[in-house]
Amino acid sequence: MSGNVVPSAPADETLRAEERARANVYALIAQLFFAAPDSNLFAQICADGEFADEGKASPLTQAWRALQNTCRGAYPAVIKQEYDALFVGVGKARVTLYTSHYVDKIAPDRHLVMLREQLETLDLALGAGTFEIEDHISGVCDVMRFLIEQQAPLAEQQRFFARFVGPRALAICDAVTAADLAEFYRQVAAFTRAFFEVEALAFEIEESQLRG
Repeated sequence: MSGNVVPSAPADETLRAEERARANVYALIAQLFFAAPDSNLFAQICADGEFADEGKASPLTQAWRALQNTCRGAYPAVIKQEYDALFVGVGKARVTLYTSHYVDKIAPDRHLVMLREQLETLDLALGAGTFEIEDHISGVCDVMRFLIEQQAPLAEQQRFFARFVGPRALAICDAVTAADLAEFYRQVAAFTRAFFEVEALAFEIEESQLRG
């Protein structure tokens, strides 16, 4: 998230390729939702290969290929207009990217307090002079990237994902998909959803293995 919430972790040669790939996807999602992509990011997405651990017909691979295809014909100025129309707008945005908006069982303010407490525990609280709100989808994705890069225990990653990322991010994806103005970001939402569904399933499998 442009470095406002989470610092980049030092390169760690012990990080497994699978974990590095996960961290990179979180970083990409954070970047796509933080601001409209430029030509360099489009080129990077188009140049990246397949997901090594995914089958050719998997929803994640299909969503990634669709996003790549969309990026090949994308014009940064047009996507910037779409981003602003969806997420910025005049007055109230058509789709809010702040996860507190999508909580059900607790008040949004309480959710933000809980998130800030967690960030303080991780020494990731916002510094003075920054203007981003921690519960932006880019911010919580950046925290997940950081946890992976720091090789935090999977249980810690799972807790943060379940509390602050997964359900809220999927609700954001639903809101983007339903927005009539979304074209490029409908593909971004589909890819984000597919990746988070894989993450949630992997965490569930890991938890069941630990229990059993």
